[in-house]
Amino acid sequence: METTKLGLPFPSFIAGKKDLKYLFFGGKGGVGKTAVAGATAYYLSESLGRKTLISSTNPVHSLSSLFGQDLWKKGTQKVEGTRNLYADEIDISSTIERYKGEIKDRLVQFLKFADIPVDVEPFIEIATTNPSFEESAMFDDMVDLMLNEKYDAYVFDTAPVAHTYRLLGMSKVYNLWLNKMIKSREESMSLRAKLSFRKEKIVQELKKDPLLISLAGTKKKTEEARKLLTDSERTAFFFVTLPLALPIAVIERFITWVQAFQIPIGGVIVNEVIPTVTSEKLSPYVANRTNEQAGYLKLAEQKFPGMIRAVLPLFEREVNGVDMVSKMAQSLSLDSETRI
Repeated sequence: METTKLGLPFPSFIAGKKDLKYLFFGGKGGVGKTAVAGATAYYLSESLGRKTLISSTNPVHSLSSLFGQDLWKKGTQKVEGTRNLYADEIDISSTIERYKGEIKDRLVQFLKFADIPVDVEPFIEIATTNPSFEESAMFDDMVDLMLNEKYDAYVFDTAPVAHTYRLLGMSKVYNLWLNKMIKSREESMSLRAKLSFRKEKIVQELKKDPLLISLAGTKKKTEEARKLLTDSERTAFFFVTLPLALPIAVIERFITWVQAFQIPIGGVIVNEVIPTVTSEKLSPYVANRTNEQAGYLKLAEQKFPGMIRAVLPLFEREVNGVDMVSKMAQSLSLDSETRI
């Protein structure tokens, strides 16, 4: 059994971050992000006694499959068979409908102020079919969860790389868009006041302007979320990979993207490693795969020096159901530098 310095193990990393509250898991599709996120949530709730919420920002949800329980569209539910673990498999359809209503109200307010008799429905259709609209809705739901302060820890199972990149980018996009909208609204109201014979009334309207109040509220919430996302004491983004070339390469690029958003990196977790078997009767397939993954594990150590927090085994069966999630959590909790 080979022993290698992999970096600060996962439980030691968590123990050293007393205020850590928001944990994100991302990576290439198919690497087991949901299982690792679930195992982490289980570890935090059952081993450390923290009231924990796990949520998915992936449109293709799989928390129900992971825990073997129907969580879809049920809101926040306690995971059966656990003491402190709760799950929320977000249905963003209601958020999208709310967004459509808010966009309509804002357009009506703007067009009413501008005295433009235009049907707003085509504008709403354009806005809601924007490629980033779904990410905006998901980001909003994620922020609402982060700011509700009902749990000791929040674990987010994110979507594959491209979607997550856009999701995390929404914090910057939101601020840029909101600042521009607020400035534009203030300038137009100010101009209206200058051109009006009823300046005092217009000034009072500006203070009570529902569009400005709505935009300012959204901006405040987004800034609070941005502050949390970039707080190295409270937030950490973990990357899940397999001992294979492509997932490792994807993680290498993804780390650069996350750093660009100033989101703190917690480390890398290597998943589905074939356990070492000391047998002379190994099939050529198993022998070749074992040798191959050993090379990729060394590559991961070179690519991510001091960042590998855990090396998790390929289990004898799919990680499905609380019993298997518990088993993965046990492997995750091993404070050891010994390879599988």
